[in-house]
Amino acid sequence: MATRPIARRTVVLASLALAGCVAAGNVPPGGYATLPADAVVGAGDPTRAAIINTAYVFGNPASVAGRPDAAARAVANFEYLAVELPYGPRWRGFSPLVATEFAQGQAELRPAIGIAPNAPAQPVVDALFAASRALQAGDRAAAERILSSPIFPAGGAATLQRLAALPMLPRANAATSLAASEMDRQDRQQQDRGGGAGGGGGRS
Repeated sequence: MATRPIARRTVVLASLALAGCVAAGNVPPGGYATLPADAVVGAGDPTRAAIINTAYVFGNPASVAGRPDAAARAVANFEYLAVELPYGPRWRGFSPLVATEFAQGQAELRPAIGIAPNAPAQPVVDALFAASRALQAGDRAAAERILSSPIFPAGGAATLQRLAALPMLPRANAATSLAASEMDRQDRQQQDRGGGAGGGGGRS
């Protein structure tokens, strides 16, 4: 007669084990990425700032024409968001379409800039921000060296040229526009519930 409770416990334990496996696998294939300390000025929220920045730049690429330093930061922000928004616990309230749009946008963006298709996001983010800093310091040669790694198969000079002439990328534009809309929607929902804007807590 004790077989039924034992069987029930077995099912429960198996379900918990399966849930644990699913949770453990819910991470980006190439790992998470973080933004550097200088990604946002002051005490602002770097992820929210990245959403705003990318929505503007990829919706108006002419705004960074001839400014590869600014374009590099926007591309780095996109790369960061492409792993943060689909997987970060903070953004679970976003539409699942965000993940799809960013995957399609990244598949469009990487060939346009000359980023290796299988490169993990973190070294891409780090290199683009480092190149941006070098350009802002007036050291174009250093920026070219930074962008001459295998992550950027076109080479540093060609990558900077592409950043200086960032084209309209419809999929990247759609992804960043959707992210901005979802952030605005989430903010309004929190305000309706009496909370402030911010999209919830950090990754846990």
